[in-house]
Amino acid sequence: MALIEIKGVDFTYNELETPALANINLSIEAGEFIAIIGGNGSGKSTLAKLLNVLLLPGSGKVLVDGMDTADEKYKLKIRQKVGMVFQNPDNQLVAARVEDDIAFGPENLGIPGPEIRKRVDQALELVGMAGFHDYPPHELSGGQKQRIAIAGIIAMEPDCIVLDEPTAMLDPKGRKEVMDTIHFLNKEKGITIIHITHFMEETIGADRIFVMHNGAIYKEGTPEEIFHSISDIKRLGLDVTVVVELAERLKKEGFNLPDVLTISELVDCLC
Repeated sequence: MALIEIKGVDFTYNELETPALANINLSIEAGEFIAIIGGNGSGKSTLAKLLNVLLLPGSGKVLVDGMDTADEKYKLKIRQKVGMVFQNPDNQLVAARVEDDIAFGPENLGIPGPEIRKRVDQALELVGMAGFHDYPPHELSGGQKQRIAIAGIIAMEPDCIVLDEPTAMLDPKGRKEVMDTIHFLNKEKGITIIHITHFMEETIGADRIFVMHNGAIYKEGTPEEIFHSISDIKRLGLDVTVVVELAERLKKEGFNLPDVLTISELVDCLC
């Protein structure tokens, strides 16, 4: 059984006639790294909120480890399995000290004190912020704040973390810090990642990419398959990465290049 199954889901916000989501079907296995991309208004954030029971589908089903999100008795269990990280870390940081912020979730789950202490230490270590226990969150950089927000989710030991454009408000250094953390959690700790973004380069390490447009899944595939559908991607108002665009231009000029996704791959091929 898949960790997450979405079956024929529609969703419409009350004030709008146009559906935010229309007939969404997808299945996500435990341990996968899934990227979801699309332009503004494509339905990405609405889909994310369905996975954590922040929204319920208008029709169809969302199942998390076999539990129906529409069944009230499963709400807490589902939120323990699927953690959410939002675009603005300031909206998730609630305490005056870093360690108190990370402890907030486990405390609300009724976890005993010694176990919370252990989880806080482990979570800070995992996101590369060991030693920051006593720091006030407002003194941290944007990237550090987002890593603390992720640590707060890790401390609740979810099977899956959904990240809704977590790097949108960060500078390049902060974006790299957060992406390195996300990939580490997926590859080294086996946490299922659902990363929602409009930065194409952030999807390179994903197992699969879902491209959304007008509330529907427009295309699904590996990064290699999606990145080299350049005309399709641009038609949706999305930008391909500089590396892919350059490689395609070189091919048109007669260079015999394989499909490449990263700068290092392109440099190796050209050398």
